[in-house]
Amino acid sequence: MGKNSAKTMDENRFSYEWVETAPRLKEIARILGQAEIIGVDLESDSLYHYYEKVCLLQIATESASYVLDPLVLRDLSVLHNVFYNPGIRKVFHGGDYDIRSLYRDFRLEVNNLFDTQLACQFLGLRETGLEAVLRNRFQVELNKKFQRVDWSRRPLSLEMVEYAAMDGQYLIPLARKLERELEEKDRLSWVEEECLFMTKVRFTPPSLAPLYLKVKGASNLAPKSLAVLEVLLEIREAQAQKSDLPPFKVIRNEPLLELAIKKPLNLEEMETGKALSRKEIDRYGTLLLRGIHRALTVPEKDLPVYPQEARPDWPKAARNRIKALKNWRDRRAKELVMEPGILINNTLINALALKNTRSLKEMEDIPGLKRWVKDHFGREILAVQTGEKKELSWELNGRKQPN
Repeated sequence: MGKNSAKTMDENRFSYEWVETAPRLKEIARILGQAEIIGVDLESDSLYHYYEKVCLLQIATESASYVLDPLVLRDLSVLHNVFYNPGIRKVFHGGDYDIRSLYRDFRLEVNNLFDTQLACQFLGLRETGLEAVLRNRFQVELNKKFQRVDWSRRPLSLEMVEYAAMDGQYLIPLARKLERELEEKDRLSWVEEECLFMTKVRFTPPSLAPLYLKVKGASNLAPKSLAVLEVLLEIREAQAQKSDLPPFKVIRNEPLLELAIKKPLNLEEMETGKALSRKEIDRYGTLLLRGIHRALTVPEKDLPVYPQEARPDWPKAARNRIKALKNWRDRRAKELVMEPGILINNTLINALALKNTRSLKEMEDIPGLKRWVKDHFGREILAVQTGEKKELSWELNGRKQPN
């Protein structure tokens, strides 16, 4: 932890163990296997490398904290039983990315997850980032200067390792606090079901879809400009892969978008346009110009067209149900002090309205609709669907109204 922290390492009596040998890792896996709960965090290098990877793995029990170096250890399979064991509670904060990364790099599967960021969202907290939560709950300040560092570099400074280890130290006590608050609001089962769903997420390799689909503003381009943009993006991707850099560190999206619109045909025009820096022109200018010339030779019939999402031509009754469900959702979320999308998102509302569910049994057929939504709000949703003016009481639902 850094010098500007609200609490110092000594004040927190904070200690951790750096782990980089297989024998010690094996012993730690045995210790972790006897724990009831562990806090887990990781650091990766996605801001610095084309092929991102896990660079640190932090695991804490209620009495010890370990920082593992996977760049040295390589093989973390000895931890498989720890993460897979449903008898050990694993606490993550915003674990979606972490769970994908652990499976991608080490084939580690997580069971019995408790995600503290999800818990914060279901409690209606405005700030749910770990830095804000630790500051508000434990008066601890994390050192911001390490949030965007290159965790793949070695050796790491002592400050960097202490910063990484600090997250894990507070995850377990944070989870304890949030679990109690969720129980008081009768929402713990909601979060647990969402956590179960999160354990199933997996890393998705890049698709073969056009690269321009990920560029903001590309949907406004004419076909010829879109063809130019795609070629420029392909050039950037190849350079990024060759240099082992994230594509945005080769050239950002905005200059490529401007080049696709203006289509300079020589270096002088490229320099006049000022889309690229002098350094970028010297390094990539000729290569990009070749790409522009190549794209301009694409026959008219082969030019790409940005796919436009067709607006569903739904019956008026379905549109009315969507409007009614959204009004109910927004009002209910306000009462619960939750973000509307956390309660039920627009995709689920559309599915419910289109199917026009008439029973709790029919609601089970809606993909992605969680059990907690059906159990706690199903009858209200049905009342909205059927257009009943009188709102069902919680007594009819046979449940205590969530706080």
